[in-house]
Amino acid sequence: MAWLAILIGVAPPVCGQSVPDPPGGRVGSERWATDFTRHTVPLEEIISGGPPKDGIPALDNPRFISVEAADEWLSDGDPVAFVRVGELSKAYPLQILVWHEIVNDRLGGVPVTITFCPLCNTTLAFTRRQGSRTLDFGTTGRLRYSDLVMYDRQTETWWQQATGEAIVGELAGEQLDFVPAPVLSWEEVKEVHPEARVLSRDTGYDRPYGRNPYPGYDRQRNPIREFFSRDSDSRLPAMERVLGLWNEEEAIAASFTSMSQVAVTEIPFGGRYVVAFWTPGARSALDAATINTGRDVGSTGVFETMHQGRRLSFTATDEGRFIDRETGSTWTVSGEAVSGTLAGERLTPVVHGNHFWFAWAAFQPSTTLHQPEAR
Repeated sequence: MAWLAILIGVAPPVCGQSVPDPPGGRVGSERWATDFTRHTVPLEEIISGGPPKDGIPALDNPRFISVEAADEWLSDGDPVAFVRVGELSKAYPLQILVWHEIVNDRLGGVPVTITFCPLCNTTLAFTRRQGSRTLDFGTTGRLRYSDLVMYDRQTETWWQQATGEAIVGELAGEQLDFVPAPVLSWEEVKEVHPEARVLSRDTGYDRPYGRNPYPGYDRQRNPIREFFSRDSDSRLPAMERVLGLWNEEEAIAASFTSMSQVAVTEIPFGGRYVVAFWTPGARSALDAATINTGRDVGSTGVFETMHQGRRLSFTATDEGRFIDRETGSTWTVSGEAVSGTLAGERLTPVVHGNHFWFAWAAFQPSTTLHQPEAR
């Protein structure tokens, strides 16, 4: 984030500077209303990422356009966070999220926030309701284990993006509810979800949308040491993308490399089996200088195998689709049946992440690695 601050004209403070135990709510030159006496993690684990409070501006009044209009500037491989609440679906291109990291929005009356931390490759969405309050989120300019630390404007509590947990302030210990937000290729979105509304580039900010401010980042062997000084879990390369599942009792991860070799796998999770799909097509937002020329890293979807009282089992096709053995219906990576007996129906999505391994393992150190097997 330090070099991002330079790109947008913000003079960054010293990278790696720990957040002190602040007197009177002041951190450096910034005034905070945060109750720093309440925290669930050591304050010294939270460091400056470069920009100051709100130096990376969240989008609070996002505008949306049609798929047809967005197709004028999105390429087929552009990675897009896809969020659906009820019958309403929206797409959030990472070429915009990489410059703002947080979008405060509503879908069908449900307040949500869509987030992206480039340093950890974490695209995660949450509901913004906390008890009787609706929260709005901004960026603190701080990191913990390289991950975005957000804050809510109502209490100025600090929140860990990777876990959705309040870690400093009045609400410390509280937990946001996750909303499924798979990263799909633009081609997948426009083909399967033509009704979706798409986040517009008309944000009110002057940013070079489409450019990657972190060129070559995900080809590095290790994360940036100023922001992640821990030893990475050696079971996988630090910058390997993983499909991650978690609940209060367990955490499971499967590498994108292993997923790409089988395309579909069943994973025991939470006392039942879920099915995970992988398909090529989505490009990395953190590879080439322009996002639409980044390398193809693919997309994942995770779903309940039970559908209308029947357990479905799946095989992959050569066209990046999935067929269930029970009805012969064809499904997409976003869980839509596009042909066959069940055409028009949807699988129940399971919240999952696509973190870099170093970040996943830092927040889920007891992770079990799942090794997909060919079916």
